[in-house]
Amino acid sequence: MNKSKLLAFMLAFIPGLGHIYLQRKVRGILYGLAFAGTVGLGIVLAIVAPSVLVPYGSHYDQMLIGLLLLAIAIWGINMIDMIMTLLSLAGNGQRNVGTEANNELIKADIEQQERFFTIVLSFIPGVGHFHLGLNYRGLTFLVGFFGLATMILFVTILTGQGGFLIFVLGLPIIWIYSLFDTIQLLNRKQNGEVLVDQSIMDDLEIYKENGRKSKGITTVLAIFPGAGHMYLGLQQRGLQLMIGFVLSIYILDILRMSLFLFLIPVIWFYSFFDALQQQAKHEMGTAKDVPVFKYFINHKRWLGVAFILLGLFFIVDSILVPAFADNLYGVFGVDILYYYHRYLQIGIVSILLLGVGVRLLMGIKKHDKVEGK
Repeated sequence: MNKSKLLAFMLAFIPGLGHIYLQRKVRGILYGLAFAGTVGLGIVLAIVAPSVLVPYGSHYDQMLIGLLLLAIAIWGINMIDMIMTLLSLAGNGQRNVGTEANNELIKADIEQQERFFTIVLSFIPGVGHFHLGLNYRGLTFLVGFFGLATMILFVTILTGQGGFLIFVLGLPIIWIYSLFDTIQLLNRKQNGEVLVDQSIMDDLEIYKENGRKSKGITTVLAIFPGAGHMYLGLQQRGLQLMIGFVLSIYILDILRMSLFLFLIPVIWFYSFFDALQQQAKHEMGTAKDVPVFKYFINHKRWLGVAFILLGLFFIVDSILVPAFADNLYGVFGVDILYYYHRYLQIGIVSILLLGVGVRLLMGIKKHDKVEGK
């Protein structure tokens, strides 16, 4: 049976599909039906329960959590079974090839098995490096990934501020780079190169001495807006994109401007593809640290005014209004909190839109006058 072990493993992420691919149809159908049935029952329960079960006092939320845990357990058993199956097939395959095929076929089979196991182990950052014998490099990724996750969780719980969870975006960056780095090192090993067990920082120093920047590192860092630009040495451009991305999420959440949430993916895609473009310019020697928003660089006073106004808004929003709302209601009989949340925030957004529109019109008129001359 000539089946790709890597493809079978990837298909196994959908319960039952990997087993069906390996011609283990009964096992695959059982896993598939069990998982799909559990998820389907949970969906039906979520739709029907609020109107049918809640009036009778049924704790349907606990039932939903139970079905979710059951679905996760079925998925996990399916993956463990797939890994054990592939391990047994790998052992049998190696014995058969050793008795019937020539040395070239044996070598190709060993390389294929090594590639499969390395990629599978790489789903846990650093473990694939351990499999290649790069213990120090693997430890760097392992500690970096789980250390960052632990620190974010600890700081979030300690301070009670959910805003720190935004740093969770760093975890997929480390995970993707670890997987990419493992595959790259595996290719070098199978091409006959000798692997050196060194940390990521050593690699960065080598690139720095040669005056080059790694495309792979730039691409992975570009997942977080601005980080790829900073790696290329474009500090102003990267800092603006990073602050713009994080600040826009924070401000949109504070002002409850859900209408403008489309700006978040727009900023992300612009930053990502701009980083790739700047990498190409860096290789040609034409990359320049040009700010994205030149207006703010040339008009720092207006930027300072904007931060002062933003600070005053937070003082009013978080201190003055909550502190004096009850007193004003007792004196004037006016629920200031209602009018504040109902009208003031909408008014702020409206004024911002009008200001941006007027500024754009003024810029267009000046441009037309210059062309008229």
